[in-house]
Amino acid sequence: MVSKNIIITGTSRGIGYELALQFANAGHQVLAVSRKASPELLGNPNISCLSVDVSKESDLAIVEDFLLQTWKKVDIIIHNAGSLVNKPFSQTTQEDFENVYKVNVFGVANLTRICLPYLQKGSHVVAISSIGGIQGSVKFAGLSAYSSSKGAVITLFELLAEEYKEQGIAFNTLALGAVNTEMLQEAFPGYLAPISAKEMADYIFNFALTGNKYHNGKIIQVSSSTP
Repeated sequence: MVSKNIIITGTSRGIGYELALQFANAGHQVLAVSRKASPELLGNPNISCLSVDVSKESDLAIVEDFLLQTWKKVDIIIHNAGSLVNKPFSQTTQEDFENVYKVNVFGVANLTRICLPYLQKGSHVVAISSIGGIQGSVKFAGLSAYSSSKGAVITLFELLAEEYKEQGIAFNTLALGAVNTEMLQEAFPGYLAPISAKEMADYIFNFALTGNKYHNGKIIQVSSSTP
């Protein structure tokens, strides 16, 4: 097996945490990017942890410095960090929308731009979106900022796939259904999703490694429930 250099955002818990461990235990080199570094990840020899808030463009310079000094190339990026606000639209503010979009859209765009010089033919960039961002899907009421931001990143990745297809860099989006993560429980206390974070990480792990052989610019819906 050839070891790959993999960037994963949102690794302090949930799907991102499980993914970081899974890739590291499989012998890959992982750059775990999150606001708070998990102690378990810090102790893994195949994981480098950076304390970065992806909503702040200035913070992403830390990632840029790491790539320049350490890796030189990036094989896979998994944009997993997410922000969610659950409240009626009439109660949402511009600040609510800005905070969600800074993580879910601008953070994805900015980190991808920073990594472009290190991506090469065969690199795979994966955005973790939501079924809620799919046009015509059943929606959760109260997620106007979150679901619209996930729709925006879907369109962004369709465009990037077209723009960088000649370089052989693939951009795909996974639109996830409900996953039983801490973020979901915080937004919807008591709601039990049918898929665990570990189970979803298993799927994303394999897709990130091989999905670019079969897909580019595609939105794959990964959901066993509606919504």
